[in-house]
Amino acid sequence: MRLIAHAFLLCFTLLGLSAHAETVNNLYQVRETVASQQPEERNQALVRALETLVLRLSGDPKAAQSPALEAVRKDPQQLISQYGYEGQELVVDFDPVTTERTLRQAGIPLWSANRPAILAWWLNRSSQSNSLVGDGQEAAAPLRHAAENRGLPLRLPLADLDEQLLATPEQLTSAQPGALTQASERYDADALLAVDASEADGKWQAQWRLWLGDSREQGAAEGADSAALADAVMAAVSQRLAPRFVVALGAGQDLQLEVQGADLARYAELSRLLEPFGARLIKVDGDRLEYRVNASPEQLRAQLALAGLQEAAPEAPAASSDPQAAPAPQVVPRNNLLRFHW
Repeated sequence: MRLIAHAFLLCFTLLGLSAHAETVNNLYQVRETVASQQPEERNQALVRALETLVLRLSGDPKAAQSPALEAVRKDPQQLISQYGYEGQELVVDFDPVTTERTLRQAGIPLWSANRPAILAWWLNRSSQSNSLVGDGQEAAAPLRHAAENRGLPLRLPLADLDEQLLATPEQLTSAQPGALTQASERYDADALLAVDASEADGKWQAQWRLWLGDSREQGAAEGADSAALADAVMAAVSQRLAPRFVVALGAGQDLQLEVQGADLARYAELSRLLEPFGARLIKVDGDRLEYRVNASPEQLRAQLALAGLQEAAPEAPAASSDPQAAPAPQVVPRNNLLRFHW
């Protein structure tokens, strides 16, 4: 594989890539608010950090309570490389290799660090005013913190005047994204999240809708304050997205993947996207790459969509120009071969 990959690298000039999927930074770092630095408070925070991480990596709210993780819940430090305090937060760094091995041994499917970039149209409403949360605003801080806590790459609009006028409660609660789709194009995200959040009697609640490709998810959330609401929404979004991308040991099948239209930058992006599936590059033919992977076809399609790849129709047998020629035998498409192109 190294020789094939090396030959491929020599074939292309580095070009720009407009794929949207992002690699989540600090995926194995968790921040927990603490009231003090006393040992009992610290130990409780370490358990909470473990639960947060397991949910972040699996998208399953029940995974952290698996009986197979009982020993780890009693002593989370066996997975921790270091921890320290920053103000009122305990910052916990988990060891990626040890953590991943432990969770896989416990039978917990994991979501890789390559995740869809989400553009959030988040409208905060109160009795005094309505305001679209924009990138760089103070109101964006709890959204970014919540997205980081749940392992989601988040983007926010500029919230200029045109966008403020567009992001009405009626638009954000519509069954279809409508005008938001065109307005979102310049932000180059994979998924569109519309949130209508409102405050009443000191409590926050929200209706949210998520579009990724041809699919739509929706739900409701509430929180004691804006930060709690943001975390509730991001947790729900994570739980809806994760089943599309998590990779369970033994749940996949051996597939052959052909990708047309590759260049050096796209090869690098493919390597990251296919990493969870144990991909092996087996052939390079011009701009066509062939891989062997272990995955479910549905998860592979979802992962490749993050790089803007489109699935190609199965190749039809070539028609014969000889009218006297015997009919060609029927070609049955291979069910373990998937073809994609840029």
